[in-house]
Amino acid sequence: MGLLSDPYRRRALSRLLLRLNTPLCVVSFLAGLGWFLGLAFQPFTLRMYMSENAMGSTMVEEQFGHGERALAFAREFAGHKKKAGGMPVAWLEKTMWNLGLEVYKQPFSRTLPFPDEMRERYMVKGTNVYGILRAPRAASTESLVLSVPCSEGQHNNQAVGLMLALASHFRGQIYWAKDIIFLVNEHDLIGMEAWLEAYHDVNVTEVLSSGMLGRAGAIQAAISLELSSDVITSFDVAVEGLNGQLPNLDLVNLFYAFCQKNGLLCTIQGKLQRSDWDSLPAYLHSLQTLLLMVLKQGSGRPQGDHGLFLRYHIEAITVRGINSFRQYKFDMGMMGATLEGMFRKLNNLLERLHQSYFLYLLPSLSRFVSIGIYMPAFGFLILVLVLKALDLWMKLGRCDLDLDERLCDGDSGPVAVEEPRPSLLALVPPLLICHATGLALYFVPILGQHVATQHFPVSEAEAVVLTVIAIYVAGLALPHNTHRVLTGLGSDRGWMTLKLLALLYLAMQLGCIALINFSLGFLLAATMVPVAAVVQPTGPKYLSAGLLVLVTPAATLLFCIFLYQELIDYPISALEGWQRFLQAIAEGLLDHHLYGSIVFPFITIFVYPCWLLLWNVVFWK
Repeated sequence: MGLLSDPYRRRALSRLLLRLNTPLCVVSFLAGLGWFLGLAFQPFTLRMYMSENAMGSTMVEEQFGHGERALAFAREFAGHKKKAGGMPVAWLEKTMWNLGLEVYKQPFSRTLPFPDEMRERYMVKGTNVYGILRAPRAASTESLVLSVPCSEGQHNNQAVGLMLALASHFRGQIYWAKDIIFLVNEHDLIGMEAWLEAYHDVNVTEVLSSGMLGRAGAIQAAISLELSSDVITSFDVAVEGLNGQLPNLDLVNLFYAFCQKNGLLCTIQGKLQRSDWDSLPAYLHSLQTLLLMVLKQGSGRPQGDHGLFLRYHIEAITVRGINSFRQYKFDMGMMGATLEGMFRKLNNLLERLHQSYFLYLLPSLSRFVSIGIYMPAFGFLILVLVLKALDLWMKLGRCDLDLDERLCDGDSGPVAVEEPRPSLLALVPPLLICHATGLALYFVPILGQHVATQHFPVSEAEAVVLTVIAIYVAGLALPHNTHRVLTGLGSDRGWMTLKLLALLYLAMQLGCIALINFSLGFLLAATMVPVAAVVQPTGPKYLSAGLLVLVTPAATLLFCIFLYQELIDYPISALEGWQRFLQAIAEGLLDHHLYGSIVFPFITIFVYPCWLLLWNVVFWK
């Protein structure tokens, strides 16, 4: 305290921080990147373990042996689906009823904000069919869900067959203490969202559906199954949900434990874990798996139907059967036994899964990185912004203390400063203009799509995407417009005050989003932080402008698309990358309006205006 209260010592500390600010920023940024890269090294991760006592052992005797019956159900379902030209609702109702389930259907419809050209749909109509197996040993207060999306063509027919075979097997057991819901949803995520909203009697995404006629107990856990072949070589698990939410780690542990027990190969991000952890190829393999999870989680898009359950505090995962070139194959019997074991352990739960981690990263299925280990990497990156903001604040303070001999700009030599201190109210115009541009970027593309199609030869989807790009690029002209509004701020102190505000604003935004979606916050911080710290109107202005353009959120999205394709060993050309970039913009808008993803509004309303403030700093006059 004496150091801060003594004016001479405080001035000495200020000089020290000013002199060492740049080295400290460089060290902090490199430490953040180095810390993140070290997360894939096995000694820095934690071994998977089961926290829930009710699921601490896999000592259950799986009795499922209806593999051939599952294949018969799958063939029959495929035939009726082809005949009906979609989901065979009547056949599913009749089959589930014959199996002894309480059967219900739920028609729904949803009009998209603009046509989805990738899936060729605009007005979506469908029907969900579900059957409830009532628990003979309880009063229908709790339930579990096994869901299967009804996909187009021949996809996922085997998953429906296996689900029906499991329903037949479960019907003959007497140990169930929870209701089990067998759900077949149409139109993938839209159908699942319609069913979940109707089940919980809410309407948050404007889906029109009939009332829910049959309900079970409160849903404790859910498993979504995707299977498109009679045999598989491995089971792949997807954990990333809406807005980067993750299921309780015990559910992932349960999947891994039963795959290990039954000798079934299991993967995450499509990659098998390696045993030689102390070699460089093994480290690079874990790093690829970790980066794939970061990219998928950062997108905010659900990586399966399970992703929508997490919004309702229901722990869920998606299990996909993979049939690759590997020699060893597993049949329906083995897959059914694995799912049966998982449901029997979930049946033993006395309360919701809560003891294990909800915030983690997975470099493999046997190791995990908890929030306490990966968060310092993000903290080091944010520290750069804090140090740079402190540097600017001290320079502004020194200018006020001694106007005759202090420097407001360390690059331009000593000058005699005789200018009034800028009022904070004078910073309101650039803030308002930048945020107005962000609001236009959020609202105009959807509201103005019909006007665009009337004046230009484009479809609604193309009009929305092109409007987003046009408004985004138009923001580059903002420095000239804002300087006409500003009065009395054409000075070094003016841009330093504006940059100080922008750095603190950016640090606050990234810190808040990292608590919700660490991957999104880290990706934005790793790209924007170093350039945000160095940009200023003095020096090579066009170099600073070029660097700032390279770290804009749109450029970060394009870079992540190419990085993702490289990580999955499927590189693409520049033209394909651009097409995927346009597609990602359209999907981001649809995810926000259909499911409530926060990525698009966060970028347009907060991150982009903050980037525009830094753009104003570069072109300060």
